[in-house]
Amino acid sequence: MPPHRILTGKIPVKRVNVYFILGIQQLIAGGTHIVAKAVLTDVDPVVLTFLRTVIAGAGLFALASIRSRGLKIERGDWGRFALLALLGVSLNQFLYLYGLQFTTAANGALLYASTPVFVLLLSHFILKERITPKKSVGIATAFLGITIVIFERGIDLTSGYAQGNMIILVGVIAWTLSMVLGKPLILKYGALRTTTAMMVFGALLFAPFGLLSTLTFPLEKLAPVHWGGVLYLAIGTSILGYLLWYHALGRIEAGKVAVFANAQPVIAALLALVFLDYTITTSFVMGSILTISGIAVTQRG
Repeated sequence: MPPHRILTGKIPVKRVNVYFILGIQQLIAGGTHIVAKAVLTDVDPVVLTFLRTVIAGAGLFALASIRSRGLKIERGDWGRFALLALLGVSLNQFLYLYGLQFTTAANGALLYASTPVFVLLLSHFILKERITPKKSVGIATAFLGITIVIFERGIDLTSGYAQGNMIILVGVIAWTLSMVLGKPLILKYGALRTTTAMMVFGALLFAPFGLLSTLTFPLEKLAPVHWGGVLYLAIGTSILGYLLWYHALGRIEAGKVAVFANAQPVIAALLALVFLDYTITTSFVMGSILTISGIAVTQRG
């Protein structure tokens, strides 16, 4: 099956299960935390955010031009896309990369796993989606698992580690708002055009901050492995990952899509164990079991 049919959101639901798509998306997202943590050792987060958004925006615009002959966004929706871009790209991506400098890749993934808690609340008030008792139990179980892992080593609010966690959490809230507010646009324009418009607007909004830092940064000193990481974040995460995520968001409830973010801590921790010399603790194992159980309950809600 041609992969572009997945990217443009034109595959019949019966042919490709939306949960399979979300599973692939979470594998990409899990790798994002490892790659970003590694690249940030040598690349400033402002520069990394700028390169990521520009490359992703250009790639998506080219794809949209081929598939949809341009964005064709109604003028009345420009402001909504600008807000979506500010939340989902400029704030979300920069705050995540900035905060990740001070905390671990696995912990960054855990914080993004809290997305369903915020999505369910915002979807209830903004999209009028109903919160069933079973969904509440599933989310509570998953969040309990996340909490066990977050507090496994204690929290010192004065430490850079804790501050990094809080910065990322603000990025998570921004990402959640972009998900909830973006669903009507996805239903109207489709996953490809919505993701493209969001990324292009996001690149333009971040350009005043990122361009100067990028021009003064010694890009010539970056090794191929660094550029490989930038391309992974831009093409793998911001293009393919976003398109798969928004494709699913256009098919099922926002709360059910968001709960898949709970898989990221498990994926990120396993990858960190291999590539970043991360140590998996008993608390992490217990929390992961509860998190996965919460996902299963919520999906049946």
